[in-house]
Amino acid sequence: MNNSKGTNERVFKALANRRRLNIVAYLKHNKRSSVSELAGVIKATLPTTSKHLAILSAVDVVDYERKSLQVYYSLNSVMPQVVRSVLKHL
Repeated sequence: MNNSKGTNERVFKALANRRRLNIVAYLKHNKRSSVSELAGVIKATLPTTSKHLAILSAVDVVDYERKSLQVYYSLNSVMPQVVRSVLKHL
């Protein structure tokens, strides 16, 4: 049970940032997006966007696929249940 609480805490910390929450909301409605497209959505540089995506990926909120030089992100199909609950409200 403590492991689940620790996981939930990390997920909530990841989602507590406005830009990361905007990324999740955008991916909910657009299914898949490149890093450069997401950078435009959250009005951030590519390195900043990549850091936000790495944080979301570390807690299994997003998944990525590399195609040549482009990296595409989508919501993880096996994300934590707490994220699914949050997504219902976005």
